[in-house]
Amino acid sequence: MARFPEAEARLLIKKICMDCSSRNAWKAKRCRRCGRKALRPKAREPRGG
Repeated sequence: MARFPEAEARLLIKKICMDCSSRNAWKAKRCRRCGRKALRPKAREPRGG
């Protein structure tokens, strides 16, 4: 990607809820929206081809 590092950090260093797909802070232990603990890091590389 051709973005500057500050923008990359702001956009990509997040956790995504596996249930409701909301974006959460990187340090989050639970989803801010639904309260579930199933969080994954946001994908930093594009999928597909």
